[in-house]
Amino acid sequence: NIIVAMTHANKHGVSKILKQCSLPLTGVQCVKKVVTDLAYMELINGKFHLLEHAPGVTVEEIQQKTEADLVISDSLKEMSL
Repeated sequence: NIIVAMTHANKHGVSKILKQCSLPLTGVQCVKKVVTDLAYMELINGKFHLLEHAPGVTVEEIQQKTEADLVISDSLKEMSL
């Protein structure tokens, strides 16, 4: 159960949540959850499922900063910090 914590985009605003990794892989399909400064997502069948968003962050902003396929959960909620 690998959880990755990272920023959602680089310093230029370009998505780090990609359709395909461009760096050398140390593990294949081992990441299950991703937590960023904008969202909490789970990887299910090769797609990121948006489960929570950070306070003050809109779904539209997350979609704009996500290159990979993104599924919006019916039970989407705001993160409690």
